[in-house]
Amino acid sequence: QVQLVESGGGLVQPGGSLTLSCAASGIISSINDMGWYRQAPGKQRELVASVTSGNYTNYSDSVKGRFTISRDNAKNTVRLQMHDLKPEDTAIYYCNADIRPYSYSLHSSPHWGQGTQVTVSS
Repeated sequence: QVQLVESGGGLVQPGGSLTLSCAASGIISSINDMGWYRQAPGKQRELVASVTSGNYTNYSDSVKGRFTISRDNAKNTVRLQMHDLKPEDTAIYYCNADIRPYSYSLHSSPHWGQGTQVTVSS
């Protein structure tokens, strides 16, 4: 079994910063892509940023230049540094990881964290 645990959410004023962290644990041989998604009330879940095992990153247009994603392959962690936060960044943020459980596993599968609330408000 695999577990993803997020931390770092909270309330911040517009223009402020927050850092989200996510740690994967359990039966893990390797992790392919890792990413952060978010879901605001009444909206669909959307990709915020992702990073491959080779550290190639991808960002949604709405966060480019403000958010930075990074990962530590040795610790199976991924981090999202968020700067210049705006009210429209308010959402539940979910960590996602595509995990191969055993070295002989033919396939990997996506896993999700429980979500952490980020609220940007004055």
